Amino acid sequence: MKKGILFLSALFVALFSFAGTTPAVEKVKVDTKSSSVKWVGKKVTGSHTGTINIKSGELAFDGGKLVGGTFEIDMNSMACTDLSGGMADKLIGHLKSDDFFGTDKFGTATLVVKTATLVSGNNYDVTGDLTIKGVTQPVSFKATADKKSAVAEIKIDRTKFGVKYGSGSFFDNLGDKAIDNEFTLNVNLTTEAVAAVTTPAPAKSVAPKKTKKKAIKSAPARATKQ
Repeated sequence: MKKGILFLSALFVALFSFAGTTPAVEKVKVDTKSSSVKWVGKKVTGSHTGTINIKSGELAFDGGKLVGGTFEIDMNSMACTDLSGGMADKLIGHLKSDDFFGTDKFGTATLVVKTATLVSGNNYDVTGDLTIKGVTQPVSFKATADKKSAVAEIKIDRTKFGVKYGSGSFFDNLGDKAIDNEFTLNVNLTTEAVAAVTTPAPAKSVAPKKTKKKAIKSAPARATKQ
């Protein structure tokens, strides 16, 4: 009986000891100021390029390997880099309209990483759920990632999110006004771990030392003979 109790006690201790050593998933925040997302959209007559900002994001690691991540994209931050002035404003205004992304109503897009399969080194095959214009669809892409940075190229079929304007898949006789269904996001992330290391601490101001002035003793006046 005693041996049985001792065996069970030892078993529970071993199980709890093992559970206590299981490494927790580490989440690393994305430094939104030093990270960038560049977009490319193509049409029959050429292409347009631009940028869009990350509102927030984090990468999740287990034992140094990428296992997940979540990101929010500010759709109202869209900017055009291949045009300027009124032409750029016209393009961005159209992209923000209901013809495309309807940013007045859908100001945020999200990406949730579901799986990250290590291929070699820091290279991964990634799958996730992307939500644009209130519609969620699965996406897959290749990424290179560690705790300091991540790089990925994501190709997105806009028509799967209800963005069908100018698509030859849904409209006939578009001619040279047809716009490709697919657009590309080139993502370059830097984490806050890097920012904390590379940002120097502000120099401390040192107040000048006050020097004490020594009192000068005057010599006693000598009496003069008359």
